[in-house]
Amino acid sequence: MAAEGPEKRGWARFDDLARRIIEGWALLGGVLLVLIALMNTWSVISLAVLGYPVPGDFELVKMGVAIVAFSFLPYCQLKGANVTADIFTAGASRITIAVFTLLAAVVAAFFSIILLWKMSNGMVSYIRYPEVTTILNIPQWVAYPPILASLALLVLAAGVTLHEAIMEMRPVKTASPDRN
Repeated sequence: MAAEGPEKRGWARFDDLARRIIEGWALLGGVLLVLIALMNTWSVISLAVLGYPVPGDFELVKMGVAIVAFSFLPYCQLKGANVTADIFTAGASRITIAVFTLLAAVVAAFFSIILLWKMSNGMVSYIRYPEVTTILNIPQWVAYPPILASLALLVLAAGVTLHEAIMEMRPVKTASPDRN
C-alpha cells in the first residue's frame, strides 16, 4: 500500500470525508426533491382523472421543500456557490481571494451556528407544544431533524472552507532546481 502524500494527512483527510458526507446529503436532498415532484405530478393527474388530488399534498410539499432547501446549503458552501461578488475580486490576488473566502467562511459558520441553535429551540417548542398539519396530522417537528442535520453540516462545510482558505494563504512552495 502506497503511503499517502503530505496533502492527504490530518485535516486534509478530514476535509475529504466531510466533503463526501456533505455531497451525499445534497444527493439525498435531490432524491427527496424528485420524489416531491413525482408526488405533485401524481396529485395533479389524480385530480384530473379521478377528481381528487393526493390528500395533504401541499403539506408534504411545504415540509419537503424546506428540508430540500436546507440540504443544499452545506454543498453550496463547499462549492462557493453562495452569494458572491466576483466583479470585485476578478483581478485580485490569490491571497486577497483567500482572505475574502476566509471571512465568508467565518460569517457562514457564525450564522449557521445561530440558526442551528434557534431551530433546535423551535423543534423543542414543537415537541413540547405539539402542532400537527391540518389534513394528514403530521407533527410539525418531524421536519426539524433533517433541517438541523443540514445546519450542522453547514457548520462543518464552513469549517472546511475556512481551512482551505487558510491553506491557500500559505506561501506557495516552488520546486527548487536539482543541484546534483
